[in-house]
Amino acid sequence: MEKLSVQLFAFGAVFLLFRALTKEAFGTWAIFLTIAAIIEVARIGLLQNALVKFLSTADKEAYGKISTASLVLNILITVLTITFLILIAGPAATFFKMPDLEVLLQIYAWTNVSLIPFFQMNYIQQANLDFRGIFWSNFVRQGIFFGLVLGLFLAGEGFSLTELAYFQIIAALGGSLVAFFFARPFLHFTKKIDFDWINRLFQFGIYVFGTNAATQLFKSTDKFLLGRIPVAGPVSVALYEAAIKITNLTDVPTFSMASILFPQSARKALEGKAAIKDLYEKAVGAILSIMVPVIFVVFIFAKPAILIVAGSQYLEAVPVLRVTILFGLFIPYAVQFGTVLDSIGMPRINFLFTAVSLVLLAVIDYFMIWGFGTIGAAYGTLATYAITFVAMQYFLHKKLGVNPLRPILYIPYFYLSFFKKVHAVSTRKETIFSKEETEMPVPVEETN
Repeated sequence: MEKLSVQLFAFGAVFLLFRALTKEAFGTWAIFLTIAAIIEVARIGLLQNALVKFLSTADKEAYGKISTASLVLNILITVLTITFLILIAGPAATFFKMPDLEVLLQIYAWTNVSLIPFFQMNYIQQANLDFRGIFWSNFVRQGIFFGLVLGLFLAGEGFSLTELAYFQIIAALGGSLVAFFFARPFLHFTKKIDFDWINRLFQFGIYVFGTNAATQLFKSTDKFLLGRIPVAGPVSVALYEAAIKITNLTDVPTFSMASILFPQSARKALEGKAAIKDLYEKAVGAILSIMVPVIFVVFIFAKPAILIVAGSQYLEAVPVLRVTILFGLFIPYAVQFGTVLDSIGMPRINFLFTAVSLVLLAVIDYFMIWGFGTIGAAYGTLATYAITFVAMQYFLHKKLGVNPLRPILYIPYFYLSFFKKVHAVSTRKETIFSKEETEMPVPVEETN
């Protein structure tokens, strides 16, 4: 629900912005959001996984020390982030030849201050497997931004990119207040700062930080190259973004499962490799059972989807969407790969895989864009996903015995289970999952 609400509000806001902004202005806004996302996701990497991993298995005494150390680390990271944003604002605007980008990044520097309690409270709740506050804080944050954009749109006044950036600060403050309200039962801090725990959190988080930064760069390289290469430019970024916004809706089940899988996998690590392998395969199978029908529908009805989301002026994005929607066949495997490696204490390996994938993507996309224009970015990214899929699955097979085909075998089980539940509820015989029905049969092991 949390991931879905975020995507729906983002979808609603972009639906209005496609119609209120010129392609050039929307291209600038898309590049700004891409830079902000890289910084935000990288910052999250230093905080989230380390806090969730250690806090979810901590005793009462260590719990307070970990919480305090994480908060101190959160504040230090924010100070560094603000400094970094102020320093790169001007050069980034010059590099992309987008003058408005400078002031947008300067305003976003202060949005990061508003996000200190937002991130801290939500990760503490995740470690305690309580997702209510995470849902409501994100709902409020994204809902406020959408509401402000909608109000300005209905008022018939022109959109200023600067106003949109200030709206983000207001939304972050609202989300932080809600996050604090729900996290109160789980808050326990110590008066003394434990520098040993700060070091441990940082040492674990630094690889996740690098992985998240590289992952977000991986997802953004195509847009950066489109914005910079002469044969493309801001208009190409806007067209590509129209396809990506629709494609991103398929990320909802993937990242929802990742939020749940990480703390569970950290605990399963105590049970051995077989337990983690089983959890990974079932998680990917559950996601694919949702993704495959959605991908099929969007591929067939790409033109109506673009017309609804962006309007007739973006019809050139239809063939791009038919390529980008296929990313969803590989993303579940890749995201859960990183989640499992981080949870079993192998963030360094995860980072190396992501960094190599990033370099490969930059090279392939560069030549594809020069050769095919806007759609070349989609071809290059899809090819990179396919290559890295093979490498990641080979590693998981050697390390944990994972079989990439087994998640596909689980798909019919999930459909069958779903229809059983619908039937049970409709006949009022059952309203919740019973333990027996949620225990999945393990597919028969293939012979060599």
